[in-house]
Amino acid sequence: MQEVPNLILIGPMGAGKSTIGRLLAAEMSRNFHDSDHEIQARCGADIPWIFDVEGEQGFRDRESSMIEELVARQGVVIATGGGAVLRDENRRLIREGGTVIYLFTTVEQQLKRTARDRNRPLLQRGDREQLLRDMFALRDPLYRATADMVVRTDRRGPRAVVNDIIRRVQRLVDPLTCKAGP
Repeated sequence: MQEVPNLILIGPMGAGKSTIGRLLAAEMSRNFHDSDHEIQARCGADIPWIFDVEGEQGFRDRESSMIEELVARQGVVIATGGGAVLRDENRRLIREGGTVIYLFTTVEQQLKRTARDRNRPLLQRGDREQLLRDMFALRDPLYRATADMVVRTDRRGPRAVVNDIIRRVQRLVDPLTCKAGP
């Protein structure tokens, strides 16, 4: 029996990884796993609390372990945290773990989507727009280097993005043989 590749969503906070991941998994009859939610369930604590107690380094250690566990599964849709690409090891695991989809969005769109969100510890200090711009400058090249495809999410509904991803993934894999297409 042929292996079914995982679909792994990467991108910044506010790109829609969780929403699009859930819809994509449902549409493709796959299980969905959000690395941040899995960490919270395993710890019994939310991410801001983990950041407060263990610092960003402690959270990133947990994130790396969770990514390693999730990419070992088969045929699932995985949404990673926005900072998962900061570690070389995570990028390697993600690349080797399946088809990687970078959900691209602009900083302006991120500002709108995260305006009322208080569960993002990195945005709770300083100028939110400048923080997002700094993160974008650092992370965008890492997302692009890790991804098999880039899908723009701003000014598009989640269903349109999911349909776009499905069409593009089907072009990558011949559904009759599960082998890469020409």
